[in-house]
Amino acid sequence: MTRILQLSDTHFGTERKPVVEAALDLARSLNPDLVVLSGDITQRARRGQFAAARKFIERLSLPVLTVPGNHDIPLFNLFARALNPYGNYKRALGAVLEPVFENPGLLAIGVNTTRPRRRKDGEISDTQIARVAQRLRQARPGQLRVVVAHHPVRAKVESDLSNLLIGRERALAAWAQAGVDLILGGHIHLPYVLPLTAAGQPAGWIVQAGTACSHRVRGSVPNSVNVITREGEGESGTQACHVERWDYAAGTHAFAPVDRTLVTLS
Repeated sequence: MTRILQLSDTHFGTERKPVVEAALDLARSLNPDLVVLSGDITQRARRGQFAAARKFIERLSLPVLTVPGNHDIPLFNLFARALNPYGNYKRALGAVLEPVFENPGLLAIGVNTTRPRRRKDGEISDTQIARVAQRLRQARPGQLRVVVAHHPVRAKVESDLSNLLIGRERALAAWAQAGVDLILGGHIHLPYVLPLTAAGQPAGWIVQAGTACSHRVRGSVPNSVNVITREGEGESGTQACHVERWDYAAGTHAFAPVDRTLVTLS
């Protein structure tokens, strides 16, 4: 069995402490192979906010893969944004902005879709697309092939179309051909699962997460995380994942499953 816990848009600096503790409790109980933090780890990319994020990661005591979000680049400090946009990020979370995690059952590839010249929009280059596609093709048999980026590649509601990743169509075509199973994202604080198709054929799944622990929730959507579990092959030889959405319940001070989507893998 392979399990991923996806936490997105933690926005340290706006975190709700009881929700942070509940997320830690959930991680300890699930003991996932990997915890993914899919961007906007801080609210304003300040040292103290990254220090809080670093402490959170240390308390997890689990393998963690992080990618930057647009909030992880200074907004008001124009000098830092121009000359050292990832300085605080690297100081707290490490120098690698596009990490890769691998074990016998999982290949997870991080992609940095932020651009210091853009205020919030994400973009991906041809070089990044090719690098990810090449790494996907190198996956070992039986590995779940996952790409992690902050900005979404498909929208569920029309109002989010303007938030979609620039260059996404080239990326999706290349990654589908290379065998991607799941593309994890955040940014819009709206959890959903959508099928990815290429040339009219099923070609993986898009998994978006809400905000894990910030008070900056979207409408009536509470703090939420995703739990992705792949078990062994079914009797027919097909492989599948369960993508569960877990919401924070203030009454119990804990996360609980509220939705489950079965996704079939090619």
